[in-house]
Amino acid sequence: MSVARGCDLMGLPRSTYYDVPSIPVDDPEIVSRFHAVCDEFETYGYRRVGAALRHQGIVVNSKKVRRLIREHDLQLRRRTRFVATTDSGHDLPVFPNLARGMDPDGPNQLWVADLTYVAVVGRFVYVALVIDAWSRRIVGWAISRSIDTRLALAALEGSHRIAATPRGVCASLGTREPIRVDGLSQAAS
Repeated sequence: MSVARGCDLMGLPRSTYYDVPSIPVDDPEIVSRFHAVCDEFETYGYRRVGAALRHQGIVVNSKKVRRLIREHDLQLRRRTRFVATTDSGHDLPVFPNLARGMDPDGPNQLWVADLTYVAVVGRFVYVALVIDAWSRRIVGWAISRSIDTRLALAALEGSHRIAATPRGVCASLGTREPIRVDGLSQAAS
């Protein structure tokens, strides 16, 4: 007799014959496997831990993984991708915010500048931008692997080639020492 005929005689769908019942796994077993995965791969999040458990044959819902993390206070180590661009703990002079209260009504009256970092192929590069506050147009920029005065000066020099010098205010570029450029005042923002 065929499988189809036998299932038909019993009134069962054929899929019941081929179904492999899953063996229920209790929470302590999942938690112990969870610890084993986290000990080997410290930066795995709940998604990767769930995938690793499924790879070991334990089918567990991502919501259950998150619940067990919360209930058993299992703190996963988070990978921090942070680069400090501001050093507020120094004895250098703090410049006043000359841009506060200024409301430019045309281009090249107020330039503001800042630096940030960008992750590029496994490392960070620093980007300095000089922006016209009225038009929001980038009038100068520079990229460097190190954060120093040369980066800020390169961005300012690039802005002088593109646009006319503003009336005298350029916001801080976050450098450690003062920047001296004719016609511009360094300020804090």
